[in-house]
Amino acid sequence: MSGTAWSWTAIAVLAVAVLASLPYWLPGIVVALRVRIFALINGTEGIPVPGKLVGIDDFKRVYADPAANGRSRGAALSDLFWYWLAPGPEVHQEHLEPGPRYDDVARTTRRTIARLRKDDWEQLVARCSVREFDRVDSPARPGRGRGSRARVVRLRDAMMPLWASVYYEVVFGEPCPPDARDLIVANANDVVSALKCTRLRHMGRRDRLTRYLRAKIAAGAVPYGLPAALTEQEQAFYLQGTYFNTAVVQMSEGMAHLLLAIAARPELQQQLRKELTAGDPQDSALLDRVIDETLRVYPLFGVAHRITSAQIALGETSIPAGSVLLFNYPEYHHAGEPDAAEFDPDRWLRDHLEQVNNIPFGISANRPCPARGIAPLTMRVAAAEVLRRYALSTSVGHTRSLPNRGPCLMTPLTPVDPLDPLDPERREPRRPAARLALLRVRDRWEDVWRSLVQLVLGTYMVWDARRLRLCRNYFAAQEAER
Repeated sequence: MSGTAWSWTAIAVLAVAVLASLPYWLPGIVVALRVRIFALINGTEGIPVPGKLVGIDDFKRVYADPAANGRSRGAALSDLFWYWLAPGPEVHQEHLEPGPRYDDVARTTRRTIARLRKDDWEQLVARCSVREFDRVDSPARPGRGRGSRARVVRLRDAMMPLWASVYYEVVFGEPCPPDARDLIVANANDVVSALKCTRLRHMGRRDRLTRYLRAKIAAGAVPYGLPAALTEQEQAFYLQGTYFNTAVVQMSEGMAHLLLAIAARPELQQQLRKELTAGDPQDSALLDRVIDETLRVYPLFGVAHRITSAQIALGETSIPAGSVLLFNYPEYHHAGEPDAAEFDPDRWLRDHLEQVNNIPFGISANRPCPARGIAPLTMRVAAAEVLRRYALSTSVGHTRSLPNRGPCLMTPLTPVDPLDPLDPERREPRRPAARLALLRVRDRWEDVWRSLVQLVLGTYMVWDARRLRLCRNYFAAQEAER
C-alpha cells in the first residue's frame, strides 16, 4: 500500500473514531457553551446560593429570611421565566409579588387542595391511574394489550395524561373528558419542552387551553372557588398556570424520575413489587424511602430566584436590598455527606433528617410548594399501580433536567392470581439485554442532536425573552398607571 493510501486510511480511521466518540464528549461541551451564551445574554445578575457569599450552612436561613420575598420585579431573569410560562405569568402563584393578590391566590390553592382528605386523594389517583393505564393497554390500540411485548415509552409523556385527569377532577369535580385531557397534555408538554429548550414555545396550543378554561369559568363550572381579586381572564390564567402547567408538569417529571430510578435497579424493583404484592399496596415503607430519595437526588426545582426587599445580615457581611438570590436545589441536596449525590434509599434508615440536605418542596417560610402534603402520597399510589402492571427496564442516562423524557422499556406482567398472589408464574421477566443495549446507544446519539438543538433554541429563546421584556414591561406599565 502506498504512502498516500496509508494517509487516507489513517484519516478515515481517525474520522470514524471521532464520530463514534461524539456522544461521550460533545454534549458536555455544548451544554457548557450554552451556559456561557446564556450568561453573556443575561449578564452576571444574581448571587448563587450556595456560593462564595452564602455557604451551605446558611442556605436555609437566607432562604427563610423575610427579606428574601421578592419574586419577579427587579430581576432580568424574570423576563425569561415569564416568557416560558406565558400566558398569564403575572398571576402565576410562583411569580406574583407579595401582597393581597398573592395572598388571595395562595389561599384559594390551599383551600382547593385541602378540600380532599388523604383517602380522597388516594382514591382519586387510584381511579385515574386504572382508567388511564387501561386506556393505554386497550387491545384496540395497535400493538397494545396486556399480553403484548415490551414497548419503549417516554415516562414523562406516559404520566402526563394521568396527572391531567387527576387535576382536572380536582378543579372541576368531575371526570376529565378526552378532549380536555388532550388540551391539558398539549399545553403542559409545550411548556416543559420550552423550559428544557428542546422545542420552541407554541402559544396557539396554550391559548386553546386558555379559551377552554375561560368558557368553563363563564359557565360556572368551577365549583370550589376562584381568586376573587382576579378578573375572569386572570382566573383562567391562574387555573392554567397553577394546575395545568405546574402541577401536571411537576408530577409527571417526579413520576418519570421515580420510575426511571426503579427501572435502572432490577433488584430494588423486585423488592418493591414483592412488598406491594404481599401487603397493602398503599402501605410500602420501602416505596416511601425510594420516593424520598428520588426527590432528593433529582429535585424538581432547579434554581429558584428571589429578590431581596431589604438587607440580609450574614456574619461580618450582608446581602444588599435589591439582590437577586439564586437558590440552587441540586447543589444543596448533593452537598454535606460524601455520598450525597448517590441514589441510596436506605440512607433514610441510617441518617436523621437533620443530617440530610433535603428541601424537595422548598422552605415553609418562603412559598413552599402547595402540594407538598399530597405529592409523595399520590406518587406512591400511581407508582404502585405501575409496578402492579409492568416490569420496567432502562439503560439510558438519568439527569435532573430529564431532557430525554425518560426512555424506558415497559413489559406487561401476567395478572395476579387472586388465589395465590405470590404465584411463581408471575415471575419477573428477563431483562431484554439486547434491546437495552440498543436503547442506550440510541439515547447517547439522541443526546448529541438534542444538545445542539438546546443550544440553538435555548439561545434564541433567551434572546427573544430579553427582547420582549414581558416582566419589566408589565411592572413599567403598572408604574405608569399610578
